[in-house]
Amino acid sequence: MTRTILYSFFTALLIYACAGGRNAVRPFTIEGFDDAANRTLADFFARTAQHPGRKIAVFDGDGTTLGQVPHYLADECLYLHAQTHPERKPEVIARMTPLSNVSLPYVQDRVHYFSGMTLQELRDLGDECFRKYYATKIYPPMRELIRRLHDHGFEVWIVTASPEALYQKFLSRELSVPITRVLGVKSVIQGGVITDRIVEPVPQDEGKLQAIETFVQDRPLLVGGNSRGDKEMIEYSADLRLIVNPDEFVAPGQEMSMADYAKRHGFLIVRIRDVAEPGFPAVSSTVYHVRTNAPHEP
Repeated sequence: MTRTILYSFFTALLIYACAGGRNAVRPFTIEGFDDAANRTLADFFARTAQHPGRKIAVFDGDGTTLGQVPHYLADECLYLHAQTHPERKPEVIARMTPLSNVSLPYVQDRVHYFSGMTLQELRDLGDECFRKYYATKIYPPMRELIRRLHDHGFEVWIVTASPEALYQKFLSRELSVPITRVLGVKSVIQGGVITDRIVEPVPQDEGKLQAIETFVQDRPLLVGGNSRGDKEMIEYSADLRLIVNPDEFVAPGQEMSMADYAKRHGFLIVRIRDVAEPGFPAVSSTVYHVRTNAPHEP
């Protein structure tokens, strides 16, 4: 009799424990982020759960959601195209190659090079380049963070200094973001054809903040970037400011590295692996002498 009672008691205890385990709150974890980052994100989701207005998150593209080593997709795709179509706008290529590839004239000239294509042709070209050379370079932790944001009722936007149409198709699909929420450097579309008339603001440096104000039209609760070119929009966040793989070196004209700046100003810093893949063509640097982006190992 005693043995039967003990058996029944422990069976009931086991059932209760299993049920409690199913209902218990599990720690917030995104694989690839460290414990401190996961705690910060868990706190962010908790305090924004009942936010009364629009819940918006904005991320940069290259280096934030998508690997950029050794080259930005925008550059590699453009120079691969230029290599196989040398008759197409050689004057634009000649104008671009001496410039910094993060300068305002350069990011506009990318769009000038592609002008004359249809919107769909440029979307397809970007998707083809992504599938060939960048399909493994969407950062898994960032993809998962964006999925969690969607689950928590956030609008997610991408704001990039790369050509808008070039990035729209693949980023929309890979990150489950509506295609019209992928914002980049854009020009007037006329009759379905991309013209060379640039639409302002151009989303580079302060222009990224202006693009949020102009096109998103509300203040985000989370903004993420990776570089000096994202600083203004990151600091526009009403709540969490996130930076991926910030540079440790002090850039010309700057007083401190982006990593030190991020630490001083309370950004959430995350580190994600980004290295060159075997077989990557790298025509941007080997043929057109564009600088390479530094690899990152967490």
